[in-house]
Amino acid sequence: MNKLNLNKIAYDDPTSRHSKQLPCSTSDQAQKQTPDLGSTLRSHRQEKGYTLDQVAQLTGIAKSTISKVENNQTSPSFETLQQITQGLNIHLPQLFERVEDRPKPYGRLDITQGDKQKLYTAQSYDYQQHSDQIANKKLSPRVLTIKARSTQELNGWIKDDGEGFLYVLQGSIILYSEFYEPITLNKGDSTYYDCNMGHNFLASGEDIARVLWVVS
Repeated sequence: MNKLNLNKIAYDDPTSRHSKQLPCSTSDQAQKQTPDLGSTLRSHRQEKGYTLDQVAQLTGIAKSTISKVENNQTSPSFETLQQITQGLNIHLPQLFERVEDRPKPYGRLDITQGDKQKLYTAQSYDYQQHSDQIANKKLSPRVLTIKARSTQELNGWIKDDGEGFLYVLQGSIILYSEFYEPITLNKGDSTYYDCNMGHNFLASGEDIARVLWVVS
């Protein structure tokens, strides 16, 4: 009498609680390893510390289009990808690298000299980016000179993933947010907040308002 091969039954029967999972096919493995263009683009944008509005200003591409690309809701043309990578100051092949495949940083150091800082302009503030020579960093520090002094000068909420830290270097500002009353922050004051909560800020008073703004 032939004996039953229990191991074979357990292997072949998908309802058995002892069944083994069949190995993934080559196509399945390739699909898992294919980088997600949208999330990779979002990762690069956040590493640079840019909001969607800022990337739209840098690239000339509509904010809604960039958002759709990040959420894999549209397939961007080659020209669109070129505009985005030029605006983010990255190379096009970097959009097709998996984040986990990037080499881990070790012993990095970057010095931003005061007389060599570039000045960038946004709608409601000017800013100087610090430590912009370090790639794949988790924090993006910048010094802002806030120009807007009325809510009419603001372009809606600033909203993004990650966390933010503001420290007032000079003058006073008014911090607006979705869930809290407006808060006046004076020189030496600081705040830490979640960036996915809509927020924005105005200069308060006649003095120049400058802040250190760090986002993750």
